[in-house]
Amino acid sequence: MGITQTLLRSRAVEALTSPHGVDRYLELVNPMWAAKEVRARIVEVHREVDVPGHPPVATITLQPTSTWRGHRAGQHVQLGVEVHGARRTTRVFSVSSHEAGPGEPFTITLRANPDGVVSKFLVEEAQPGTIVHLSQAEGEFTLPAHVPDHVVFISGGSGITPLMSMLRTLQRRTHRGRVTFLHYAQSPEHQIFAEELADVARSGYGVDVHLLHPELGDPALSPAWLERLVPGYRDVPTWACGPAPLIEAVRKTYAAPGGEEASDALNIEYFKPPTVSNGAAEGQVSFSRTGTNAPNSGATLLEQAEAAGLSPEFGCRMGICFSCTATKTEGTVTNVLTGETSSLPDEGVRICVSAPQGDCSLDL
Repeated sequence: MGITQTLLRSRAVEALTSPHGVDRYLELVNPMWAAKEVRARIVEVHREVDVPGHPPVATITLQPTSTWRGHRAGQHVQLGVEVHGARRTTRVFSVSSHEAGPGEPFTITLRANPDGVVSKFLVEEAQPGTIVHLSQAEGEFTLPAHVPDHVVFISGGSGITPLMSMLRTLQRRTHRGRVTFLHYAQSPEHQIFAEELADVARSGYGVDVHLLHPELGDPALSPAWLERLVPGYRDVPTWACGPAPLIEAVRKTYAAPGGEEASDALNIEYFKPPTVSNGAAEGQVSFSRTGTNAPNSGATLLEQAEAAGLSPEFGCRMGICFSCTATKTEGTVTNVLTGETSSLPDEGVRICVSAPQGDCSLDL
């Protein structure tokens, strides 16, 4: 750390710049100067996929401030923007570039969610020079320090982004082991990183790429099919990321015959949580701070709060970033990702992936 940053982080400077803090003043002079906060300048916006009638996908190259500590392959970042002068909105995106050190540029790759403020702005409006706010890199969906001789990557849709970070990292390390990469997309036109993956497949450096489009007749994931492709796959370290239907198929495929628990070799991350069935929902959901009550629809607490007219904080809507954590004062909730239930009073729950079972009260 340089002498200047040490000084800017000192208690004396903190006292002089109170209550706003030194970073507020540095930002006014140059938004890329920071003592503690992390910001980044957009360097490039590159369209990856642009199919008429469908949300486009773009890769955003970011140059962070020197306060950025770098990232491991597979991690994500919370990114905040102030769109058209409105209050800052923060969402979570996976890093898609290879692992990088402090202050080094990196990329995120995202689809413009039609209902999303941040993703639409970044893909459709952001220009080089735009400043965004960042968290440090987060998440444990990462490669181990020692990468096994054979790994399997399985992704669907935008879930390819953290796995591309892993693949690019392995290539940069000149990894000599075998990689089997399965990616599911709606069609070849919707395939993210299509050209790069084709080049990787042709390179012959131990990477076996399978781009699959079940709607066009390609095989769906199944134990028999995967066993032919990767003999003994349940014992091969595997990383899977994608929408809930794909992840559930992966879980079942990696469970032992006649069992329900997936192999310990499987590491998963959802890009969209499972859809909650509301057929058996009962009871009342109470949001005590606002005095709002509503019949339990069976949806997640975040969805029910929004349906009741509340605007709780959230980031990823996938149970990753913990931005939506709120205190459940009473009742039982089920984690829609894991199926685990909890009835403890006064516990923090991630409301984006917690569905109430019967009566439930939340401090919102």
